[in-house]
Amino acid sequence: MARENPHHLISRTTGAPCHTEAMGEKDGALPAGQNHLFAVFNEIGIIEQLARHRFEAVLPDGLLLPHFSVLNHLVRLGDDKSLKSLAFAFQVSKGTMTNTVQRLLARGLVEVRPDPKDGRGKRVFLTESGRRMRDDAIAAITPELSTFAAELGEDLFAELLPRLAKIRAKLDYMRNPPSKREA
Repeated sequence: MARENPHHLISRTTGAPCHTEAMGEKDGALPAGQNHLFAVFNEIGIIEQLARHRFEAVLPDGLLLPHFSVLNHLVRLGDDKSLKSLAFAFQVSKGTMTNTVQRLLARGLVEVRPDPKDGRGKRVFLTESGRRMRDDAIAAITPELSTFAAELGEDLFAELLPRLAKIRAKLDYMRNPPSKREA
């Protein structure tokens, strides 16, 4: 009888082993001197890198993840955003956001209009082409996400989502506590 390897799961779809050893752990124990808080954020960082690579591999028409992220932000939270507010939301410099928006503008995915309240400012609006590009990007990654969810189980994601949202909300609050918010 084969001994079960605690560092591998078996894919529900393919029956192939899925490597799950994380950060050199053995039987779920953390390496000496390692705490759970760091381990969680380390795993989130690794997941981000791996997911970014997979997502960019299937994005349509040479779209990059930062471009998709801006389009997705404008769909989810509404457009008519200032460059400054977008830069803040993505934790990048205004120059970096300006560059990203210019690339989207060149492709007809957004429109940039003068800010009526600030003559020097610009406002960013999503175009129908931008909305379609965002939808096409989601459609392109959906088959891979579906396979991934089938292999690991939908329940895992249902359990993780509220916990991850709580972590994200706390981090978002910490970057912009009420004492630092604009009136």
